[in-house]
Amino acid sequence: MEGNARKSAILSEHRPAGIARCAAASPQHRNEGEGELNAFRTIEGDAPLDMLIVGAGISGIGAACYLTREQPDKTWAIVEARERLGGTWDLFRYPGIRSDSDLFTFGYDFKPWKSKKAIAGAREILDYLREAAAEYGVDSKIRYNHRVVAAEWDSAKGLWTVSIHRSDIDAEMRLRCRWLFGAVGYYDYDQGYRPRFEGEENFRGALIHPQHWPEDFEYAGKRIAVIGSGATAVTLVPALAEKAAHVTQVQRTPTYVLPVPSEDKLANLLRSWLPEKLGYAIARRRYILQQRWIYGLCQRYPETARRLIRWVNRKYLPDDFPVDVHFNPPYKPWTQRLCVVPDGDFFKELANGRVSIVTGAIDRFTETGIRIASGQEIAADVIVTATGLNLKFLGGIELRVDGVRVNPSEKLVFKGLMLDGVPNFCFAVGYTNSSWTLKVGLLCQYLCRLLKEMDDRGHAVCVVERPKGGIGTRPLLDFGAGYVQRSLHMFPRQGDSYPWQMTFSYVSDARLVRRGPITDPAMRLSPAPSSAERQLAA
Repeated sequence: MEGNARKSAILSEHRPAGIARCAAASPQHRNEGEGELNAFRTIEGDAPLDMLIVGAGISGIGAACYLTREQPDKTWAIVEARERLGGTWDLFRYPGIRSDSDLFTFGYDFKPWKSKKAIAGAREILDYLREAAAEYGVDSKIRYNHRVVAAEWDSAKGLWTVSIHRSDIDAEMRLRCRWLFGAVGYYDYDQGYRPRFEGEENFRGALIHPQHWPEDFEYAGKRIAVIGSGATAVTLVPALAEKAAHVTQVQRTPTYVLPVPSEDKLANLLRSWLPEKLGYAIARRRYILQQRWIYGLCQRYPETARRLIRWVNRKYLPDDFPVDVHFNPPYKPWTQRLCVVPDGDFFKELANGRVSIVTGAIDRFTETGIRIASGQEIAADVIVTATGLNLKFLGGIELRVDGVRVNPSEKLVFKGLMLDGVPNFCFAVGYTNSSWTLKVGLLCQYLCRLLKEMDDRGHAVCVVERPKGGIGTRPLLDFGAGYVQRSLHMFPRQGDSYPWQMTFSYVSDARLVRRGPITDPAMRLSPAPSSAERQLAA
């Protein structure tokens, strides 16, 4: 305890207010594959940062790139709790991990996706993120091993004070900023969802959750049971089947699974004929419209969509395969996210016999595998619990405004990125019915427009106030997935009308962000506190 206190005191004593001054990183903290680690480079000067971005995943890197492009005079930094950039794409290391959205829309609008793969693996996605970070100088402003614990807004000073734990040296520090941007997504990075199964302590094999996949785990020649029916399960199953003796997917409830080509021949042809940016823009637009059409079909004509999906499933499977048992969900399409499988790899493994599927409730684990409620026994040397994720708003960061703790569940979301009563704060949550990054890109563009408008007016503080007289509310996400429903009570809520409503149409949102009004009657803008006011507050 005494040593930790001394580290904290040393950091505070020898640091200008709000700015870390640290030596070059030691070799063990270098970011693999990125050359020099820029985690501890300093932004010189005593002034607070204009913006602190929390998280160096696809949202945080995107936000930093937009700031660099559209607000080049702003000072900012990214703090990242882990040792590497990439967020989800670096955290998850299980076999076969890939996107479940096309990369033309999952990528940034300002940086073309160059790979021939429209559905790509984590390695390619990480390379893309590293390239974007390097091209816009973002990599030099990322501070790794910096976990944000809390942040407090001081209205008298017009500043956030952000409390950070540096895991590399086990010390505490603080940074000051005018704006705080939460770009951590909504997954709990520390722990996935893992229900307890009766008798699991008796199982003699390996029990693994995909979020904590052991490095260099050897599964060749083993019998593997994968519990789950979501995107992780249908990704893992064909990847494991390449080396395993046999893979059995165990699902309580079927899901909708749709094969898609891993390469888009038309998009690749366009990009070979046209200038790179134009070819990318056309392919991106086509995928946006395609996503909108598929989602619209599922919403308006769910039974037609169900029949179409099952018709496609039958085409990939043997004639005697019981599609009605294993691919007949009890809910409508897009009540939960559709699972996509590139080139139908999941169905191909089912057809060739290297993979089997069992639908039914699990009774218990046995010493040698799993027993289903029907009495069926599934022999396994390895059980993978692809049972879902936990959600955590803002990564569990505690927010306070003038000493009062912010309870996220009591707050309303404004325009999908702010919270009522919380000044100069924004966060990023992407689409659930389309590519995540499409929404995050629009939020970043709107924020840059807002910052410019505030500068032009001489304003420095923005706080939104909920309508007087009350407003109808509902959960933040209208999405039926179990991992979402389990955690929504801890999240902010949305209202029943715009701008307090979460919107899920890229075409409509893009129109509002790019051509709609920047300010709103609910927004209270004000100048920065004067020097006299700050001295009085001090």
